[in-house]
Amino acid sequence: MGRKKRPYYRIVAADSRAPRDGRFIELVGTYDPLQKPFKVELREDRVFYWLQNGAQPTDTVKSLFKRKGLWLKWDLMKHGADEAKIQEEFAKWEALQAQRAERLAAKEAEKAKAKKSAKEETAEEEAAPAEAPAEAEPVTEEQPAAEAATAEETTEPAAETAEAEASETAEKDETKDEEKQA
Repeated sequence: MGRKKRPYYRIVAADSRAPRDGRFIELVGTYDPLQKPFKVELREDRVFYWLQNGAQPTDTVKSLFKRKGLWLKWDLMKHGADEAKIQEEFAKWEALQAQRAERLAAKEAEKAKAKKSAKEETAEEEAAPAEAPAEAEPVTEEQPAAEAATAEETTEPAAETAEAEASETAEKDETKDEEKQA
């Protein structure tokens, strides 16, 4: 089901001999992965009916059952737990899921806050340099003469080192030539 770039799945009970996208026995739910959080609608009574009759869920469907808490209920049913015990365990599971959701929401809020503060800092940094060049302009007029003097001083030693390196390589070449001749 669904359409291009918009998946939407049906959760069905099907005969294992039927093709994957072919004939099915009963529609037991739907799954929409694009919604935030994803949307899973299941008919629990029919899911348990088919599981009791030997249906084997695929890995994906099994993970959806686990996320909805149905697999926990099914596991307790298989081990012979009574309805009160199942409800108690499911309530504990729901509380844990609520705590997990709160932690995730807190992390997301922290990330959003950090991103917002970083964005404000960059905006302040961009605004501060715009003011700084106006103050720095008078100083830059005096600096070119000083920079030119230091540039002349630095080019002279560089030229001397370049000449020294050239003479060293020439000497090495001469010694190699002499060794080849001997």
